[in-house]
Amino acid sequence: MTFSRFLMSGTAALALLGTTTACVTDPNTGEKKISRTAIGAIGGGTLGYLLGGAIGGDTGRIIGAGIGGSAGAVIGKQYDDQIKELKEQTAGSGVDVEEVGDQDAILVRLPDGVTFATGSAAINPGFLDTLNSVAESLIKYPNSLIDVYGFTDTTGSPATNQRLSEERAQAVADYLAARGVARARIATKGFGEAYDSLRVKTADNVNEPLNRRVEIKITPISQEDVAAARAQ
Repeated sequence: MTFSRFLMSGTAALALLGTTTACVTDPNTGEKKISRTAIGAIGGGTLGYLLGGAIGGDTGRIIGAGIGGSAGAVIGKQYDDQIKELKEQTAGSGVDVEEVGDQDAILVRLPDGVTFATGSAAINPGFLDTLNSVAESLIKYPNSLIDVYGFTDTTGSPATNQRLSEERAQAVADYLAARGVARARIATKGFGEAYDSLRVKTADNVNEPLNRRVEIKITPISQEDVAAARAQ
């Protein structure tokens, strides 16, 4: 496995975004929320943030994060174990855990409207136990780069939403670091309302926005990736 795996095909990304739906309960209000990621109204370039490599490039981050001797020669089993455990640990919380490409990355999508209140970058206290489980997984499987993406809906000005999306991504990154995840592994990016067209189809066949969310992309690193980074 080489750095070429960081550039997945659009077809693979679309396959990632399945069509099943489910409702979960907001741990704070008891309100039902949309969970799964049946995506409609996808415009050109919508999946760009998934198709590219790690934020800021892979090479420097691999070296800076100190990933080395413990990285596995083959991604396979650790990847399968981590995605299985993440799904089990976050079951019922509204978190979606998905495979990106062919073991290229794991996408952990924190639920719309549950992680944050409208206009806020403060993580809802009722969601912290779920984030603790994610942090424990990232510590248990240290050979990966972690990208945290923030998104908003279109309420407010574009400039305000851009700043809010960055603050949401930063809040999640800071919390993971506070729980013991190496900060050098984590990068953040806010997309503002750029992906406001991202929608989920409900059981009533109604498209609802999936916008006030944060996504965590976990990109596994192998010994081959480490060697390639050191050679550059």
